[in-house]
Amino acid sequence: MAWLVDFIIVSIGLGILFVLVAFPFWIHHYGNEITIEYRNIGPSHYFLSSLVFFAYWTYFEFSGGQSIGKRLLNIKTADLSGNRVDIKSAAIESFGKSFLLPIDVILGWIFSNEKRQRIFNKVSNTIVIKLKPREELRPENIRYTKD
Repeated sequence: MAWLVDFIIVSIGLGILFVLVAFPFWIHHYGNEITIEYRNIGPSHYFLSSLVFFAYWTYFEFSGGQSIGKRLLNIKTADLSGNRVDIKSAAIESFGKSFLLPIDVILGWIFSNEKRQRIFNKVSNTIVIKLKPREELRPENIRYTKD
């Protein structure tokens, strides 16, 4: 679900960006007539989109372990000890989600372990963990001490 939330958010942003960049190239002048003709950029669209997703997930996984989708679902990427992931591990883990997700998920199901890791989670020594809800600060939970 977190992947889907991230996918929707980034796809909307990419769609807007692609239209803003490509729109001038769609306009054609034929005498007094102006036409707008959509041109598909082909496979390069997939590659460019995947690069943006790769950068998005690498940044968020490295900086805090949570993308926007993971933050909404209260989950986090961590190393196998529960600590923050390094940039190399974040990049490896993000590569699978960005470029090879179907293969990563299917092979992860086939070769699943007790940690339920995808293939690129195994390669990067990372795991997605559920965070415990933070205990709300209530006046009865606060103790004041004198220095």
